[in-house]
Amino acid sequence: MTYRAGIIGTGGIAGMGILGMHDAEDIGKKKVRASHAGGIDAADGIELAAVADVDEEKLDRFGEAWDIPPENRYVGHEAMLDAEDLDVVSVCTPSYLHAAHVVDAAQSAADPSLVWCEKPIASAVSDAEEMVDVCDETDTELLVNHSFRFTTKLQQLRDLVQEEDIIGDVLSVSTQFRMELLRNSTHLLDTLVYLLDDRASKVAGHITGENEAVESLEAAERVDDAGGGGFVVMDDGAFVTIDCTIPREPSSMTLNFIGTEGKLYLNNDDGEWRYWRLEDGDHVEDSLPGIEGAWTWDEDYRDAFANAASDIVSVLDGEMDNPSTGEEATRSLEIIAAFYISHYTGGQVSIPLDRPLRDVNITSW
Repeated sequence: MTYRAGIIGTGGIAGMGILGMHDAEDIGKKKVRASHAGGIDAADGIELAAVADVDEEKLDRFGEAWDIPPENRYVGHEAMLDAEDLDVVSVCTPSYLHAAHVVDAAQSAADPSLVWCEKPIASAVSDAEEMVDVCDETDTELLVNHSFRFTTKLQQLRDLVQEEDIIGDVLSVSTQFRMELLRNSTHLLDTLVYLLDDRASKVAGHITGENEAVESLEAAERVDDAGGGGFVVMDDGAFVTIDCTIPREPSSMTLNFIGTEGKLYLNNDDGEWRYWRLEDGDHVEDSLPGIEGAWTWDEDYRDAFANAASDIVSVLDGEMDNPSTGEEATRSLEIIAAFYISHYTGGQVSIPLDRPLRDVNITSW
């Protein structure tokens, strides 16, 4: 069978391109493959059947680009969810709307078996928890598009770290990526918790108040989301430093792991992965078993959306477990929220967040 998918929100990540990520001359004018619609189009066993947006002009532009018949274009997500029978609902709206749209989809007459939500999962931890709870109650899979999880090399690396134990117990990690925390750095933090298979326990943070989106992405208004970072102590004891204060142009996504059995250096922007095993007290550089080359944006990220859509088909077919659950996506969000809370209170923050702190809302695009 072919699964029917609908998209809520017809902006950049849905399929029309994002400034800073796609070619400027293509933005809003033609199909962009590194997108939810592009992933659905590339995968077997799933088709894009309907789309919804509150902006009728954007809706029609998207519909024309992706060949969606006018009768399957809906002004407002409620209209689509009332009229369509959907197996998958893809949520591509701004992060502060994710909770409402995921909950509405899970409880709707469309009765989707899976909701594919763009990252970050939400703008408040309590919203993320509600999304997880409602999807559990309605027997709806919630799959969050932290797209690095859908790249083969990172999956292979996680197996080496978790199953083959190539660096032993992780003691320390230092990381760096571009501002802003919600819009960009959620990728870095999800990569961290994915590779460690761990959750934060204590956080201290600093917020710069600076962001690039107003000018470089032509955003209409200023929001809370900004550069920042701090330190994180993980449940298993690893000490992690996070620096996401750097503007996009000079930044590189880097993660440096030091463990009891070796070291691992990842630089995704420059395509350099290096591994050293600890041998008789000396670090000896070696190749990563089974991994050829390093992760790059051009090669690996390009395929992430098609891989995600293929995984969605496999989840619906009962052939695999959800590779990016709402519970796991909340792990990166609670670190970001804790950075803000720590900055504005001047103290360290424990995770899980206490009830009032879970309601802290960080506005983003």
